[in-house]
Amino acid sequence: MAATRTLRIGLIPGDGIGREVIPAGRRVLEALPLSTKLQFTFVDLDAGFDTFKRTGTALPDKTVETLNKECDGALFGAVSSPTVKTAGYSSPIVALRKRLSLYANVRPVKTVAAARSPVDLVIVRENTEDLYVKEERTMETAHGRVAEAIKRISERASLNIARVAGDLALRRQRVRDTGAPSIHKRPLVTITHKSNVLSQTDGLFREAARKALADAKFQAVSVEEQIVDSMVYKLFRQPADYDVIVAPNLYGDILSDGAAALVGSLGLVPSANVGDGFAIGEPCHGSAPDIEGRGIANPIATLRSAALMLEFLGEEEAAAKIYAAVDANLVEGRLLSPDMGGTATTEAVVEDVLKRL
Repeated sequence: MAATRTLRIGLIPGDGIGREVIPAGRRVLEALPLSTKLQFTFVDLDAGFDTFKRTGTALPDKTVETLNKECDGALFGAVSSPTVKTAGYSSPIVALRKRLSLYANVRPVKTVAAARSPVDLVIVRENTEDLYVKEERTMETAHGRVAEAIKRISERASLNIARVAGDLALRRQRVRDTGAPSIHKRPLVTITHKSNVLSQTDGLFREAARKALADAKFQAVSVEEQIVDSMVYKLFRQPADYDVIVAPNLYGDILSDGAAALVGSLGLVPSANVGDGFAIGEPCHGSAPDIEGRGIANPIATLRSAALMLEFLGEEEAAAKIYAAVDANLVEGRLLSPDMGGTATTEAVVEDVLKRL
């Protein structure tokens, strides 16, 4: 008989509706059936703009140390960012990705089985470099100010992210081989870049990704390429053509947020920040100050992010139970939050999913 596994999960609500949806993620983890042989302990941690205003830092060292030394994974809510330059402030989730070496951002975009136009793809975004190294400067010139930003692409990070994409393509095929409904027949990775213009940076990303996916381990995976502007067009015109899309940080960010439109709402789209042996589940929506405190935030992205975190912690069976309960809620369509055209509260949606578990 398999031993019970206990996972310690850090809970980082952040700002805005993060404080409403992260408790929902905790509840769904606590409600997993005993048959999964999982138990959970939780630790509440601080990060975000409100934390910055209160303490002078958006990401306290204690939060990073606790995650690094005590936790198996975490759930991160949302962050409000200042609209004007604020001395000393920088994004805590970007900093967490770097300090915990969470080099992959994984964002599934999937409709339920009954959808009229099915979508089932994953965008794998490199998480630590590109323009997000945030090395910028502004210079005074004879013709006015000129601003520059560094775009950094490394072979190592590009190899790593391509391997994550290849592994995901194989994992998704294993699920399909069990007879699970799918619009795909074979594993496919699409490398997205702009090497026709950025021949050194994106050229290195393309070259390294091709090299990683040429490994014998990925011989069953088909590999193709798309220039990023063409990728945007085709993603919205023919999303069913794509299985796993891998991209540098900036392109992956834009593609994954835009792809949420294919399934109706950012409130449905999960993500995971993944490193070697650690994962942070993070809903793709923002802090949504316009609905904060009204009890109508869509919790589905957070529930799916909790499941995605479990996948990367090796608990695919438990993750599948959450996915099934969430999909059943969406298929029935009786209790949907306002962003989905319904009137259900956050609490009502969570309670419905818990019942289905």
